[in-house]
Amino acid sequence: MKELLQALTPGERDWRIASRLDPKRLPAHIAIIMDGNGRWARQRNYPRIMGHKAGVDPVRTVVETCAQMGLEAVTLYAFSVENWKRPRHEIDGLWRLLRIYLRRELANLMRNDIQLAAIGRMESLPGFVQDELQSVMSRTAQNRGMRLNLAINYGGRTELVDAVNSILENARLEGNLDSLDINEEAITAHLYTAGLKDPDLLIRTSGEMRISNFLLWQIAYAELYVTDTLWPDFTRTELLEAIFEYQNRDRRFGGITRACASPADTASLLLEEEAIELPLA
Repeated sequence: MKELLQALTPGERDWRIASRLDPKRLPAHIAIIMDGNGRWARQRNYPRIMGHKAGVDPVRTVVETCAQMGLEAVTLYAFSVENWKRPRHEIDGLWRLLRIYLRRELANLMRNDIQLAAIGRMESLPGFVQDELQSVMSRTAQNRGMRLNLAINYGGRTELVDAVNSILENARLEGNLDSLDINEEAITAHLYTAGLKDPDLLIRTSGEMRISNFLLWQIAYAELYVTDTLWPDFTRTELLEAIFEYQNRDRRFGGITRACASPADTASLLLEEEAIELPLA
């Protein structure tokens, strides 16, 4: 957090928001559904690929800001298993943009000590995309700062299918298939994100109120932040505002806060129980 404050200009809006954040209650892991590139382009009568190109700068801003804040992980939804339904020329354009991003941003990843990882069914990607990803992942593998996950050819349902199949295959190889007991811990250990904390905060741009098959298992207790801002217009200011709102929410994980168990609440509960016990006339 200190590194971010040092990079900002005192008195400016981003500095004021960042100064109000509690460094001890920052989300460890932020996941982002980067939506709205196509609409951004359509509003300007541009080809859709121009919207994807405009979405590269916010990626750099978000990644760098989160690294400066000292977060453990950021996961970006870059390409879903359903996105193969899009026109071929758009998909090819996305792969070219990814290659440009990886080559251009490698220096920034190294400077910020960021480790790159890709989650999803990588084996189905074009060969040159796999090669580019593997090259950058290998070169950043020894970095010990934030982990940046690019979810590419990713789907929450396919991740769960792959996790269960992996468990079954391991049990078959070990000869204990008949006694196999699949529990939550086993599934978590076989997800693409194994070893990472679950996201604390899920941000979605463009105002759509859905999670689009993204990290279905991991976001069980994530706080959701939806903004009407289209991804190419998403700024550091809005990222900081999302984190500020996150810190002002009451995260109960299915329980209640101590403040909720007030004398008034207890008295109200007793009255309700007495009413239930009253005999019917």
